[in-house]
Amino acid sequence: MIPTASAGDAAVHAPVLAVEALAALAVRPDGIYVDATFGRGGHSRMVLAALGPQGRLQAIDRDPEAVAAARAIIDPRFSCAHANFGALARVLDEAGITQVNGVLLDLGVSSPQLDDPKRGFSFRRDGPLDMRMDPTRGESAAAWLARAQQQEIGEVIRTHGEERFAEQIARAIVAARARQPLGTTRQLATLVAEAVRTREPGQDPATRTFQALRIHVNQELEELALALPASMDRLAAGGRLVVISFHSLEDRIVKRAMREAASPPALPPRLPIRAADIPAPKFRLVGKAQRASATEIAANPRARSAVMRTLERVAA
Repeated sequence: MIPTASAGDAAVHAPVLAVEALAALAVRPDGIYVDATFGRGGHSRMVLAALGPQGRLQAIDRDPEAVAAARAIIDPRFSCAHANFGALARVLDEAGITQVNGVLLDLGVSSPQLDDPKRGFSFRRDGPLDMRMDPTRGESAAAWLARAQQQEIGEVIRTHGEERFAEQIARAIVAARARQPLGTTRQLATLVAEAVRTREPGQDPATRTFQALRIHVNQELEELALALPASMDRLAAGGRLVVISFHSLEDRIVKRAMREAASPPALPPRLPIRAADIPAPKFRLVGKAQRASATEIAANPRARSAVMRTLERVAA
């Protein structure tokens, strides 16, 4: 029922930790699952292959190109919505789905987005300074940099990029835009390289700045903060939430949210209550955080920073 992947989709853009993610989801043949970050459908195709005739998969992606790629999957068990993953609850409501058996979040930018210069995500290829995962909505990176105050630019680069030269970069951006608008990725990358005095071996000076601007433009951390509780709320007993993150900011949010969900409820200090009477957590952590194998990293260096965490609902 699943069509053969064509050039440009899952056959070319293999998802990170694909086998591990499928195992973590523990797909039931008759289950209902959500791939909240469809991309080019690598994970979705694997879930569909594990589902039986009564199973169902709801995909979500904010990128119109990803939604267009999803139309290649002609399968009555599958549908894809054009939305941010933070809108997961609304998408499920509109699809008439109240509970699911698993949710997958594969965070960050996808390979097709990085590899297309027109999208403006990569400093390695010159293109318009856009960075929007949905180019039909919101403000581009170029538009934001043209209007933001120096202090705001520095704060975004420091917090979202963990960049120690954030203030110098922000100052250089404001000085440069007074001479001419910053409209291309090469302009910005060159500017950052001149402002950053030193960098770790093997890392481009622009890496942290581009990450920070992408996260800010797409409100990625805010979307994640919405998606995590919404996903947990929709899980049926035994259902699992699987999250793959690619940088420390995301992983810290995921790790904290999952640990809190898997912990007993916080009670007032000195409350006279027996340990046996404390309500049990509704969730449990499944195994330890998983990383890509050396073999996968050798085949796909972008997998190096991937971390996968799994949470299971144990009570209704």
